[in-house]
Amino acid sequence: MTAIAGIVADNEPVSSEAAEKMMEALGRYPSDQVRTWHNGSVFLGCHAQWFTPESVQDRQPCGNRRHGAVITADAIIDNREELFNRLRIEHALRKRMTDSELILESYLQWGEEAPKSIIGDFAFVLWDGRRRRLFGARDLAGSRTLYYAHRPGRFAFCTVMNPLFAVPGVRRERNEAWLAEFLAIPIVLDTIDVRSTVYRDIEQLPPAHSFVYENGRLKIDRYGTLAADVPKLKLKSNGDYEEAFREVFREAVTSKLRTHRKVGASLSGGLDSGAVVSFAAGPLRREGKTLHTYSFVPRPDFADWTPNGMTADERPYIQSVVDHVGHLTHANMDFPDRNPYEEIDDLLEWMETPYKFFENSYWFKGILEQAGKHDVGILLNGGNGNYSISWGPALDYYARLLRRLRWVRLHRELRQYGRRMRLGRSILLPHIAKLAFPFRSSQPMPNDIPLLIHPELAERTGVFERLKGHDVGLSDLRMDDFDARTDQFDNLSILNHQGTSSTKLSLRYAVRERDPTVDPRVVRFCLSVPVEQYVQNGMDRALVRRATEHYLPDKIRLNQRVRGVQGADWIHRVIPLWGRIAEELDRLCRDPQAGHYLNVKQIRASMAAIGDLPRPEQAYDRHARLLMQSLIAYRFIRQGS
Repeated sequence: MTAIAGIVADNEPVSSEAAEKMMEALGRYPSDQVRTWHNGSVFLGCHAQWFTPESVQDRQPCGNRRHGAVITADAIIDNREELFNRLRIEHALRKRMTDSELILESYLQWGEEAPKSIIGDFAFVLWDGRRRRLFGARDLAGSRTLYYAHRPGRFAFCTVMNPLFAVPGVRRERNEAWLAEFLAIPIVLDTIDVRSTVYRDIEQLPPAHSFVYENGRLKIDRYGTLAADVPKLKLKSNGDYEEAFREVFREAVTSKLRTHRKVGASLSGGLDSGAVVSFAAGPLRREGKTLHTYSFVPRPDFADWTPNGMTADERPYIQSVVDHVGHLTHANMDFPDRNPYEEIDDLLEWMETPYKFFENSYWFKGILEQAGKHDVGILLNGGNGNYSISWGPALDYYARLLRRLRWVRLHRELRQYGRRMRLGRSILLPHIAKLAFPFRSSQPMPNDIPLLIHPELAERTGVFERLKGHDVGLSDLRMDDFDARTDQFDNLSILNHQGTSSTKLSLRYAVRERDPTVDPRVVRFCLSVPVEQYVQNGMDRALVRRATEHYLPDKIRLNQRVRGVQGADWIHRVIPLWGRIAEELDRLCRDPQAGHYLNVKQIRASMAAIGDLPRPEQAYDRHARLLMQSLIAYRFIRQGS
């Protein structure tokens, strides 16, 4: 991974002091090399972390003298061979050519259309000296971040936000509209505004967008999408779909193994990470390499309170994958001394913004830290698999069959599904009928949702009006899995949220997270497959279950009755600290600065609802979650005071 930065001034030289301060601010991250390019009114910088074999030879910012173009890029390109062929790059040059040079060649060939042809994780910015313009782009899934500050006569950009405060005129002033969305949305999503940030003077380039800065003007365009206009695939048999899936997924996984360091993977007990691990292990084994896998497990003193059909301890399923795949170096980690409360200040420092994923924060960080110690450069995961490779919602599909009066198929599927799940049709049919014909409430915001935002902040920012019509947990209308799948890959807010945490944490630990399940080739293939391949003969997620025969053990592949849940032990971990937490919540409620933004009345009510000491089974209780989120927001607010 690479942190990139730069400044373009319209009518004067870029201040050396501002450029130096920007690069100095990036010095907090580990680096293999720091280089800059300064040419009067243009400054580009690169704080490099080398991952691929080619990147070791990369000397960014780098340029094409003949065309007067210079690039700085945070990029790992996955379709190198395709681009080499289309660009007619000489074979003798291909092995040595870096990803930044390949992006530059793509731009010189296709101009602003270049990002459409590039597959990978990237954010890049280049200076086109002939046209006197700055051009940049961010990948389709938003896997890398790119922030910018546009002030009169000056444009600055950076992978992270803090260095931008070195630019004259960029103030550390909170953006109340962003903060209002963050506080008003009760689910883990931060905001719906993909261009704004928590600071008024800093914006960000959304996923799947490019920009041009020329003659003092900034133009931002969307160049593509993961999900739009995917033609339906029509193959002859189940076997053909399974083989096509394996081919596409194998290509995506293999393309993400390219590193001169070690390769790791986060492994849970589910289909997605198991599939990633099983498809990655083979190519690595043929290269004489070992895949290093890491799994979070609860502490030994945790009593699993989760209901039947769920498990917080996935060790038996994880071990079955490790044994079946073989040739893995595996570690189960329970991080006994870590908890979400004591991670807050550290995460605020590195995230640069308040966050909501506190339940999993300590083990996210812990796995990245451990992988870095093992010299793992690429850490694979299957974070988006639920909506791509392992999609296949049986009950929502049966509701669709019911709405369309497809009685014969529905009858056959329910009989087979009931047999697999050990449920009778008398239980299934009423539930499916509710899904097929949901009750449409006129209540836009259920009264039982505790909200963290202060009512006056909500009113002066008009936040609820902006959020109206968005599925952000403020209404009682349910989005079925068909709509949710489209939303997952077309909703830039979701993609942006995922890319932000991944970029900032992996930058800190010099470990690049990569997710083959959101590779555009995989997503578009999965969207092209008929729904009948995903739910079939009473089996949900049917395509990946069939296609991974021999790749995964049946304990994982055919498991429809037990689902792993993570983060179920966060309250168990903070119970010994609850006295400190209660004291801080009390200070929060008495602090006028917090009362300007936070709904103190609701915080007190939530404290009363939880009582003197929370119980482990309240891990997903809305009041418990609100209290932790209020502390995170409070500490961020105090930092800026």
